Amino acid sequence: MKPTPIQESDLDFDYGFFDSAAFTANTLVRWQSLAAVVDHTLLKPGATRQQVEDLCAEAVRYRFACVLVNPVWASVAVRALSGTGIPTGAVIGSPLGGSLVSTLLQEASVLLRLGVREFDMVLPIGQLKSGNHAAVEHTVRSAVDAAHRLGARLKVTLETSLLTMEEKLRAAEIAIQAGADFIKTSTGSAVGGATPADVALLRGVAGARCGIKASGGIRSLAQLRALLEAGANRIGCSASVAILRELGAE
Repeated sequence: MKPTPIQESDLDFDYGFFDSAAFTANTLVRWQSLAAVVDHTLLKPGATRQQVEDLCAEAVRYRFACVLVNPVWASVAVRALSGTGIPTGAVIGSPLGGSLVSTLLQEASVLLRLGVREFDMVLPIGQLKSGNHAAVEHTVRSAVDAAHRLGARLKVTLETSLLTMEEKLRAAEIAIQAGADFIKTSTGSAVGGATPADVALLRGVAGARCGIKASGGIRSLAQLRALLEAGANRIGCSASVAILRELGAE
């Protein structure tokens, strides 16, 4: 079935205003406020238990928004962060977005029981490109419902570098309508990562309806600042500590 093109009028609604300039200024006033919007991330396939434990120790020291790991390390992160107030996050259906809905739900269910409270999933990219928007929405809504049932957040990764403009707009709207807490630019696994242009586009679709997470290839404070100014209110990166040090952290 050929997808219905998005019309300009489809986006001509008042979705509230997110003040990116004010958010950026408040976030960058000190390194502690920046840390509070950063997902401290380790998703390399060769990551070791010691590296995950070190990641958690850094998260406690700098008070990051959450720690984001692969599912195999979720229980280690949950134990390391117990009592600290910092949530453990895990990826599901990542990085390809090719999982069955039943697989996503089983994975989320197990991780929720382990204590994971933030999920980053990848939207089914192939289904989106095939014009099967109903399947995309069903997948996202199913994962959202599973997460929200136990008070967890769900972020939906679009992998913007693989999408056309039309697909970015459609994917963002589907994810928001399905109840995503954040829409996210990238996994960092595909060619290309977060760009200010993509963040601004997603914020334009979202307004104040949900958060925008920028991730993929963020290595400096200058890059991060540009993404915040474009409309991001959550950042995912593995260079978190180095970036905080640019802002004065020790």
